[in-house]
Amino acid sequence: MSELVLLKNIHDPNAHQIATYEGSGGYQGLRLALRDFSPDEVIDEVKSANLRGRGGAGFPTGLKWGFVPKDSPLPRYLCCNADEGEPGTFKDRILMERDPHQLIEGMVIAAYAIGCRTAYLYIRGEYQLSIDHCQQAIDEAHARGYLGPDILGSGHGLDIHIHKGAGAYICGEETALLESIEGRRGQPKLKPPFPAVAGLYECPTVVNNVETLACLPHLFRRGSEWFAAIGPDHSPGPKLFGLSGQVKRPGVYEMPMGLSLGELLEEHGGGALNGQFKAAIPGGVSAPMFPRSEFDVKMDFGSLAAAGSMLGSAGVIGLDETASIPVVARRITEFFSHESCGKCTPCREGLTWAAKILRRIEAGQGQPGDVEQLEMLCGGIFGNSFCALGDGAAWALGATVKHFRPEFDALIPAQAQAG
Repeated sequence: MSELVLLKNIHDPNAHQIATYEGSGGYQGLRLALRDFSPDEVIDEVKSANLRGRGGAGFPTGLKWGFVPKDSPLPRYLCCNADEGEPGTFKDRILMERDPHQLIEGMVIAAYAIGCRTAYLYIRGEYQLSIDHCQQAIDEAHARGYLGPDILGSGHGLDIHIHKGAGAYICGEETALLESIEGRRGQPKLKPPFPAVAGLYECPTVVNNVETLACLPHLFRRGSEWFAAIGPDHSPGPKLFGLSGQVKRPGVYEMPMGLSLGELLEEHGGGALNGQFKAAIPGGVSAPMFPRSEFDVKMDFGSLAAAGSMLGSAGVIGLDETASIPVVARRITEFFSHESCGKCTPCREGLTWAAKILRRIEAGQGQPGDVEQLEMLCGGIFGNSFCALGDGAAWALGATVKHFRPEFDALIPAQAQAG
């Protein structure tokens, strides 16, 4: 996109400091939200902008906020999910390291909308610079009156506490994240009730992604019509894409949704490191990959879903002609198997079994029926797991086998295939 929004300060070495942020219009969106909008009107404005969650599911943000019961006597909580643990995903890290006040301002706006006075910023434990810069931003915001018991004289107060993750990928799932904050083992909980009704400490809770919250200052400073005019109607607003893998120009790119996967990889990523691309993963390793023949798919929520994948975390991984797809599948499946919390049998046992078969195939020791076993396992895991970890792993592996079956068959010795 011609105008950077979320990344506009990305190359300023002082962008993480409040003076630099205020100098570029920072906290003006918060001032306008507190001055011109009631909490319900803030929610309506977010609905009008059609801001959709940037963490994976693409759920409408204003609709999620509206689920918080207005008549509950219990305290309300806001939790920012910054536990960015999916391989190939690093966009939120850039926002927290380089421009953390953008996130803090967004959290204050969201908290005002839902009537929350205590918020938690759950950051992946490996992101130490993000933790340091976000804590500095919180301290600076307190000193300037953007946090505390009476923000800018509005009567609304908020305190933000950083909670450091301990390396468990499963804690990126919202209910497991809440369990972790409460000091328990990070495992998903059965829904309903959803966190908006009974979340942290069994109180109404909203969980939003870093990028989602970072959009809010711009939305309120420039208006919902401006926001909705960026990109396609069904997936509006600025969007960050993280490019990695076998691409010439890896990095975080900001542009409207709706461009093609091929355009993102070829024009912005600079093309494949070796020859041409063979395949690409469009949204983190839980998103089914596409072969090169399907690179015309549009990078937005609806188009990717219709094509059999998802935007997910928008972590785009390019794979060139030198990549072995069975090896990629094995490494991804081993990751999910290792990160399974073990709560449900399909995920715990099914992924362990799938990883074992993939290791056998990769070692040239495949047996007749191994690929069919993988397909059977994917069918048994998908839709039968307690949370999306098992579903995502099975969905991605099943699509990989479907698109690249010949590569798997080629690794099974001919004598084994002949029986």
